[in-house]
Amino acid sequence: MKPQFIYVDASVVGGCEDAEFAEASLGLWGQFIAGRHIMVLSDHTLRELRPAPETVRRHISDVPEENTLVLSDSGEALDLADAYLRRGVVGRGSHADALHVALATVGRADVLVSWNFRHIVNLGRIRLFNAVNLEEGYGTIEIRTPMEVLAYEEGL
Repeated sequence: MKPQFIYVDASVVGGCEDAEFAEASLGLWGQFIAGRHIMVLSDHTLRELRPAPETVRRHISDVPEENTLVLSDSGEALDLADAYLRRGVVGRGSHADALHVALATVGRADVLVSWNFRHIVNLGRIRLFNAVNLEEGYGTIEIRTPMEVLAYEEGL
């Protein structure tokens, strides 16, 4: 199976150190380290992680550089995030969440993984994000939890 490009938001990195989310987050990390998939980060994710404890941030450096892709901020992604806000997919206070989805979409990630159930991994919002993507000329983006990605990999 060819590696998937999996966009990771800050909640997944933090999930590596959270009792509730560690098993699935670390399982995904094992796949990144082994090169089964490519970890896609963004400058936005790295900014969000700056104030995190070193025990959280170190997970980024555990993944070999050849298995990591970092997406730069772009006007194109900012425009798409603004389109999500204009169409009410999320409120103005959730611009950071909209930007994650926009960066993953513009960067053509295969899937975005998150533990943010309120603003990102939410069936209604996923449909709305993808409706805006199509209206704006982009493809759809898969949005899942790390647990869902691992279950798919294991054929569950």
